[in-house]
Amino acid sequence: MSRAVLHLDPPGGVLRIVQVTDTHLEQQTGGTLLGMDTDASLGHVLDLVRSAARKPHLLLATGDIANHASAEAYGRARDAFDTLGVPWAWLPGNHDEFDPMQRVLGRGAAMVRAVRTPHWQVLLLDSTVPGQVGGRLGAEELALLGQLLDEAPALHALVCLHHQPVPIGCAWLDEQMVADDEAFFAVLRRHPQVRLVLWGHVHQEFAGERDGIALRATPSSCIQFAPSSAGFRVDEQSPGLRWLELAPDGSFGTQVARVQDVSFSFDRDSAGYL
Repeated sequence: MSRAVLHLDPPGGVLRIVQVTDTHLEQQTGGTLLGMDTDASLGHVLDLVRSAARKPHLLLATGDIANHASAEAYGRARDAFDTLGVPWAWLPGNHDEFDPMQRVLGRGAAMVRAVRTPHWQVLLLDSTVPGQVGGRLGAEELALLGQLLDEAPALHALVCLHHQPVPIGCAWLDEQMVADDEAFFAVLRRHPQVRLVLWGHVHQEFAGERDGIALRATPSSCIQFAPSSAGFRVDEQSPGLRWLELAPDGSFGTQVARVQDVSFSFDRDSAGYL
């Protein structure tokens, strides 16, 4: 069971994070998802980070980094993240394959499962099921979650995964949510230091709460899915990311930022993708 831990000590104790998710890079540069060049869209999203008034202390990439799990796509993602000059950590999505992802992105080390500061720990979970679109954590992953939380009860916790652990109001996407969601929240309820759960997968912004824990989903760096849709439907909103600031007292601020003043070409009438 991988347990690599990254330690950070941000000045002033406030941990500033940028979340980038669902980049869907193809094997070849300039590959597209529903007609959108995903390398170009990722570049525009990372430009939002570069132009920010304050640099993040950490980038989180929350899955579907590659669309078809190619080493070439992971290599370009690694190089793009490295240009920001800050530490970054990743977790896999249903379009990823762990072994090639780890070889290219992991730099020979175990996947980072916890990022710890003097006041917070950020936990990264694997909700993928090989060969399946939907998610499940399973006994081993849930045990790891519990152990990491038990080890640091004084640290406020942000828990990250790829799949949504609650329904978001899109019928087709909610068929793909974490299957063992009740077991997941049972672990969280035993650990009152958990403040926030964060995920990708749904290609749209979402905000909610369960058991006093804040819940957030983040737009993709490429194609967006329409909220409140019964079946697959593409949204007109631009690619985006999420900023988070985690304060020493356990409070946090978060907001979504989207690319502005860029026209994106994509298939608005698609019935789905592979």
